[in-house]
Amino acid sequence: MAPITFDNPAVQAYILYSAILAVKLLALGPITGFTRMAKGTFASPEDAKLLKGKVKTDETVERIRRAHLNDLENIPAFWILGVLYLTTGPNVVWASLLFKMYTAARVSHTIFYTIIAAQPFRGLSWMIAFVIMLYMAVHVILQNITAL
Repeated sequence: MAPITFDNPAVQAYILYSAILAVKLLALGPITGFTRMAKGTFASPEDAKLLKGKVKTDETVERIRRAHLNDLENIPAFWILGVLYLTTGPNVVWASLLFKMYTAARVSHTIFYTIIAAQPFRGLSWMIAFVIMLYMAVHVILQNITAL
């Protein structure tokens, strides 16, 4: 098992792209709230009453919520797999490229879900990120299977 040290450029790349993903993930909550207020549509009666809106769904709000949920389903797995992948001592350039591509794919996925609403681009963005996670998982398994 390779040590994870902060002077390793692959670890630094992982930290940078993980932070970018965390900011993106955290931003979708307030974006959902602001969009609800702008549209005057709320999920809870007490919110609608307080903010003088209606309890109803809105497609724009729902698209943002679904993008947020998709991030919640995928980004934590990347964080775990990324750390595990780093323990295999991967090539720095390759690992950095994987982290960068994953982040770009997740950002693209959100854009194609919430702003542009374009298929097949949203699906391709999701698929690229998924394949990167699958690659890292298989790499970790294969590097550690002999240790058993």
